[in-house]
Amino acid sequence: MRFPLRLKFFVFAALLAVAPLALVGLNLTRLTRDELKSAANEDLTTVAAELRAAFDTTFEGRWLTPLTVIRNGIDSAELGVQQKVSLLTLGLEQLPHVVALQLSVEGSDLPILVTGEAFAASLSAAGLDPVKTLSTPADLIKAIATTGQYGRPVISRIGETGDWIATLALPLNSRIAGRRVVMAAKIDLSSLGEMVRRHPFAQRGEISVVDQAGRRVLEAEPALLTDRQIVASVQPLIVAGARAEALEPYMRSDGTAMLGAYAFPDWFPWAVITELKETSAYAVVNAITRQILIVGLIGFVIAGLGALIFARQLTRPILQIGAVAERVGEGDFSARVEGVRVRDEIGDLAARFNRMIGELGERLELMKFVSRGTVSAIQKADEKGMLRGGERRRVSVLFTDIRGYTAFSERVAPEVVIEALNSYFDVQTDIVEKHGGDVDKFVGDALVAVFEGEAMECRAAACAVEILEAMARMLDDYPEYQLHVGIGVASGEVVMGAMGAKARMDFTALGSTVNLSARLCSEAEPGQALVDRATRDASVGNGKLHFEELPPVRLKGYAQPVPAFSASRS
Repeated sequence: MRFPLRLKFFVFAALLAVAPLALVGLNLTRLTRDELKSAANEDLTTVAAELRAAFDTTFEGRWLTPLTVIRNGIDSAELGVQQKVSLLTLGLEQLPHVVALQLSVEGSDLPILVTGEAFAASLSAAGLDPVKTLSTPADLIKAIATTGQYGRPVISRIGETGDWIATLALPLNSRIAGRRVVMAAKIDLSSLGEMVRRHPFAQRGEISVVDQAGRRVLEAEPALLTDRQIVASVQPLIVAGARAEALEPYMRSDGTAMLGAYAFPDWFPWAVITELKETSAYAVVNAITRQILIVGLIGFVIAGLGALIFARQLTRPILQIGAVAERVGEGDFSARVEGVRVRDEIGDLAARFNRMIGELGERLELMKFVSRGTVSAIQKADEKGMLRGGERRRVSVLFTDIRGYTAFSERVAPEVVIEALNSYFDVQTDIVEKHGGDVDKFVGDALVAVFEGEAMECRAAACAVEILEAMARMLDDYPEYQLHVGIGVASGEVVMGAMGAKARMDFTALGSTVNLSARLCSEAEPGQALVDRATRDASVGNGKLHFEELPPVRLKGYAQPVPAFSASRS
């Protein structure tokens, strides 16, 4: 007779016989916990809001407003350059945490810079050049101007000293020699860190100030706190520029239950997080709970004796399933759950688990026959399945073709042909994946790979050069093969998507860029990689590659000769 698993759990729960005690304890502790939680949450929210307001007040009142006054004074058209420098020096002396003031003239690489002596001395002691460290690059000023973020701090950290610095820029209306002028300031944020460390709440809880990367800021050695759930919650809010305050209970990775709150300063891209262990917040409740547990210990002991009888029969097959799951996780798809003969839900689970292992093994083998792009498209498909059609994407396409393959296949046994072809494709595929490409398909002795994303043209060109080098080494190992490789690389728009019949589709890329890559591959000499102009132009700044411009080549399907470039290692 089948003995359902739910009935087993019912018998186990009946043996516990502690339900009344649990209900009494739950009602007793719930009221106390609610009161303590309300007080703890209010405390957490208040501290986070206080620090947020203190950060904003400090920045705006102690730094931004005085710096604006200095900017306005310097902006006087009646002052000469020397008077403007004197005003910078005087302003720097009056603002202790402002460690550098700078006037940057548009088009000039030599800004007017005044630095604080004490801070500059600490940089020199750390082996740094104070002028280079404290000057604000023209590129940063230009970026601030482009985004319109004048007066907003740009945060950075000096790794050698652990100092956190805020850089802000304020434009001047007056000009020097007819050129626009921007005043930039460097602010030492150590006072904000001291504000956090000296807060009374830090004695019983934890205060963290994190940036959008989940990194603790305002500390000499910043640590990543992304393993904390509350930090993961605030990261997207920082990026989105949210300013809402919130409470959040969560569990740390070490199992510690926490209460947390956070607030967002208006002037800094940070979140102020206050945290308190539940054990600290609910100390009174925990004491009551311990007393209830002691009283109920006898009931648990009696229930435990009954549980041991059922646990032996219940856990043995579960442990066996877990051991098989571990073997499957290590890649052994021949593992099966055997010897589980119970006629209940666990027996059904073992049978279904065995079927799942078989299906996973089949899917793993099938994945070897499709590209990563195909797998990704299938994973993104909705419940209706893959739909035919495509979308425009900008990619780099790489074609490789083995030269001498036809003659080679005619003079050796078919088994040797397959073995050699697989060896060549193994090496080429490894290099494509190393450079972030995706093998789209194999067509006879040709390989087609697609590169997407940042620096795709440079990666595709570098991949082509490395494949040529690897094929040359294989020719040294197998000189009797007499196989060489020609490569073509082109970059541009393609149509990528599922194409074919309803019952048999292929996920691939089509378009003139694919055709150009194939034509360049056909024109390439053995051991040569030809790239188009788009690929060369996007990769020319890479110091590891060299491109030799060749006479334009006539390609099939193109009315005019096409510019081509031979890629090699510098």
